[in-house]
Amino acid sequence: MSGSRERKRAERRQRRIRAAERQAEMAARSEAKNAAVRETLEPLAEGERPTPVTVAAVCSAVLAMVFTVSTVVAAAGVEVQGKQPSPIPLAIFAAVVWYMTWGLWKARYWAVLGFQMLLLLFMLSAALGLVQVGSIFQAIGSLILLCGAAWLFYKMIRSMARIQMPSAPGD
Repeated sequence: MSGSRERKRAERRQRRIRAAERQAEMAARSEAKNAAVRETLEPLAEGERPTPVTVAAVCSAVLAMVFTVSTVVAAAGVEVQGKQPSPIPLAIFAAVVWYMTWGLWKARYWAVLGFQMLLLLFMLSAALGLVQVGSIFQAIGSLILLCGAAWLFYKMIRSMARIQMPSAPGD
């Protein structure tokens, strides 16, 4: 009985060792792939802004304008569904989105990351909106929003990597 127990323990130890070796091997391969991709990236030149970040800046500016107009309308006392919305939260969000727009225009990493967070919220909203569509037009609109946000999110990933890259010493 004791011999089989020892043999099982030894087998478990060997399995753990093999699993750890496989994980280390996979991590090394993954790091090698990451290093190869990093080698292909070029840091942004001074004043350069990748196209997906420019598209995001324009979308962010449109969104900021919508929130600014909504703030003005709420401050004017217009009722929405029988209630008057408070302009203060709208004004705060409009200010944050304007600041993010400026950051996107200047190709700042934090702004790109923040806009990707908004894109993710749009994608979730559009996907959940597909669950309860009332017409074909709502379904088409939700699909367009979902696909457009997903495409821009994906394209901004490489731009984020280039923005984050340090410039070479002496540049």
